[in-house]
Amino acid sequence: MFYQDSKKTMAKQSYSTVNLFIRSLIFSIYSLTTIMIYSFVCLISLIFPLKYRHTLIRVYLQTYFYVLKLVCHIDYHIEGMENIPKNRNGVIMCKHQSTWETFFLPIYFHNPAAIAKRELAWVPFFGWGLAVSDPIFINRKDKKSSMQQIIEKGRKCLQAGRWIMVFPEGTRVPSGMVGHYKLGGARLAVEAGYPVIPVAHNAGRFWPRRKFIKQPGTIQVVIGPLIETRGRKPEEVLALTKDWIESTMKRIDRLVDEPAS
Repeated sequence: MFYQDSKKTMAKQSYSTVNLFIRSLIFSIYSLTTIMIYSFVCLISLIFPLKYRHTLIRVYLQTYFYVLKLVCHIDYHIEGMENIPKNRNGVIMCKHQSTWETFFLPIYFHNPAAIAKRELAWVPFFGWGLAVSDPIFINRKDKKSSMQQIIEKGRKCLQAGRWIMVFPEGTRVPSGMVGHYKLGGARLAVEAGYPVIPVAHNAGRFWPRRKFIKQPGTIQVVIGPLIETRGRKPEEVLALTKDWIESTMKRIDRLVDEPAS
């Protein structure tokens, strides 16, 4: 039942290092070029309501993944789509291994708001595109103030029906490793009274952090059941989230490491 027929999807062809380098180079050129063009389109789109801007973002990201599959042969398979509620929203707590998941989540979750340091808003092209999605920009130098900003701005976004994207490990962690899970996302969920939805994936095996060459294969994504926060402390919510994500990661990794029959 878990990852049914996934061994077939994860069968790999053999590519030379030169082949993979050329594919990764082509995709990088595509990525940089389109992000530059897209950023100017995003600036123009600021005159439109947020929901239309997010439609533009989803179209771009879907095209981005199509090209990633076509050029680098990286696809993905999702388990647990039924766990995304149609009439509720909450805080997404996602494993952080790669750049890939930051592009994946906005496709499947309604108008998500990412939590980002405010300096990113001034980064040419990327920052402009990010700003159009109306994220929660915070001043990370002032930890006390930044937590308060997350709670205040996050509650408003949740009440407006948006999801909040949180990577509790804070930074990208290499595949197979566990980062330090921070309490901020769980605190927001508890204080605002909204559930957490955990997400596990192994994108770091195919789009590794700080590495240029991308490896072909099928990224496995698992969306977990809602973790209710009412009557719970942030520490308990974070522990439940971490336990689910990391136990699911072990199952994904075992599947990848098993030889295909």
